[in-house]
Amino acid sequence: MDLKINKKTKFIDLGLIDYKEGWDYQEKLFLEVVNLKIANRSLNPEDQKETPNYLIFCSHPHVYTLGKSGDQNHLLLDDSELSEKEATFYKINRGGDITYHGPGQIVGYPILDLDNFFTDIHKYLRYLEEAVILTLADYGIEGGRIDGLTGVWIDFEDKVNARKICALGVKTSRWVTMHGFAFNVLTDLTYFNNIIPCGIDDKAVTSLEKELGEKPDLAEVEKRLKQHLAKLFKMELLF
Repeated sequence: MDLKINKKTKFIDLGLIDYKEGWDYQEKLFLEVVNLKIANRSLNPEDQKETPNYLIFCSHPHVYTLGKSGDQNHLLLDDSELSEKEATFYKINRGGDITYHGPGQIVGYPILDLDNFFTDIHKYLRYLEEAVILTLADYGIEGGRIDGLTGVWIDFEDKVNARKICALGVKTSRWVTMHGFAFNVLTDLTYFNNIIPCGIDDKAVTSLEKELGEKPDLAEVEKRLKQHLAKLFKMELLF
């Protein structure tokens, strides 16, 4: 048995934070974990250090982000229109296409050493989705998946009315993760009209508020989501 496996995960709530500032913070933690893993390789097992894990929750001022394989034409605004909408735009190093982040959204950035959990990216993505699906179920809403498309969807079996409530985009290196998911809770959905979300032009976007027909308590949604993530990954959350 590998005594260096560590399921302790520090939870960090960054609140509303500028996207670039949050990205830089992620990168710092991510590189620290990757570099520790590299350093451990030159040490005897008994001398190796445990790699830490982090679960970051935050939200961002209005921003559009484009993954490394995305198409910039899926942003339907020019620089002046971005400025008018008080939004920013970044090309970033995650997978996926274009998405929107804004207030009222739960953005989750798990920075996990998957050697502490399981080394399976497909399973990792499905667990992130499942945590959101379980949170939706707490509110009486059925969420699910659509074959070939990441994220969580409402009316996912309906080819016409399916709508996305949570987007995913991750980066991994040496089994360490960064970036993550964006769950629309109290999100201003009009901002999605300015992009082709995730490059999908025949599906709508929704929020928990829209599906419920009332405003949920954001802190309560965060609490439930956090609990589901911890249970699925068998994390020991530290605060």
